[in-house]
Amino acid sequence: MRALHRTMTEVVGDAFLSRQVGLDKPVDTTICLIDGTCLEVNIHWPTDWVLLKDVAGTLLKAIRLIREKAGLRHRMPIEPELLARQMNRLCIQMTHSRRRKDSARQRKSILRQMKKLLKRIGGHARSHRELLQACWEQSDYSEKQAQQILARIERMSELIPVVIKQAHERIIGGRQVKNTEKVLSVYEPDVQVIVRGKAGKEVEFGNTLFLGESLEGYLLDWKLYGSRTPSENEQMVESLQRQNRFAVEEPIAAMCADRGFASRRASLQLAQEGIYDALCPRDPKQLKKRMQEPLFRQLQKRRASTEGRIGVLKNRWHAGRLRSKGFENRSISVAWSVLSHNLWKVAKMLAQQDEQKTKAAA
Repeated sequence: MRALHRTMTEVVGDAFLSRQVGLDKPVDTTICLIDGTCLEVNIHWPTDWVLLKDVAGTLLKAIRLIREKAGLRHRMPIEPELLARQMNRLCIQMTHSRRRKDSARQRKSILRQMKKLLKRIGGHARSHRELLQACWEQSDYSEKQAQQILARIERMSELIPVVIKQAHERIIGGRQVKNTEKVLSVYEPDVQVIVRGKAGKEVEFGNTLFLGESLEGYLLDWKLYGSRTPSENEQMVESLQRQNRFAVEEPIAAMCADRGFASRRASLQLAQEGIYDALCPRDPKQLKKRMQEPLFRQLQKRRASTEGRIGVLKNRWHAGRLRSKGFENRSISVAWSVLSHNLWKVAKMLAQQDEQKTKAAA
């Protein structure tokens, strides 16, 4: 995907090749405006006790696949449907317990029942896993299908003590859990808590998306970060390495970003690379001094539109959040959206050229 993007960038950024596709003027790839955002994941709000319901529901579905589809039955006094009904009933009680005067005591009592029920479901799931592992050849499942069910039970079984401990710490113990140790989704392990500090949305749950665009709005670089998000300075350095890795007609000559990317280390890195430093300084006095430079002032004024570019990419192709499941699939979706955006941008530039030529002829 990156090789395809690089080929397209070389075509539209080259003076000769850009004319072959109809552009009167090549895209300026020497100036890169960078910014970052949170690309939200399609998960429900990570309420602690709801995670117990998610694990229980997934395990019960796997048990039903083994009992009904595969025809393998282990001793189970209560059918999976009744266990699922009990868990749903406890979830309803937990939801309505907030309206009571003794809500704290009620929530603790209901959570203890949910913990006991989840452990019970986990025991049934492990028994059925062992049965399927030993007798899968007697079922209609192929080996890969059986391995998929076994892996699902194994993954959820490992999460049982984790989600129980997290809910216990938050609801019964009344203690906070570190973000690095927190489980936000039992289905998306790479989701992060990203503190944005925006009005109406203090935190977001997703992955950090790094973007770099040209002055024309053509996306030059991107990166979706998984379980670990480096500092913004490291993101900028990685972007420079990715863009300068391939032979281009003209390398990056100027880098512009907001004050989140500014640091002494970043300025030294840009100076060593011979790149014009247009990062917004954190010190207001230094910012006032640098605003006297025409190029710095021009790039900082243009940088405000990068927020709009992020909104276009997120809302036009992802409707605000990614629907893909799994970090690898989300990364591929982001790559396709970047390529689609750039094709749309080039087509828009060609249409604007035709419109200008029509007006000039008239």
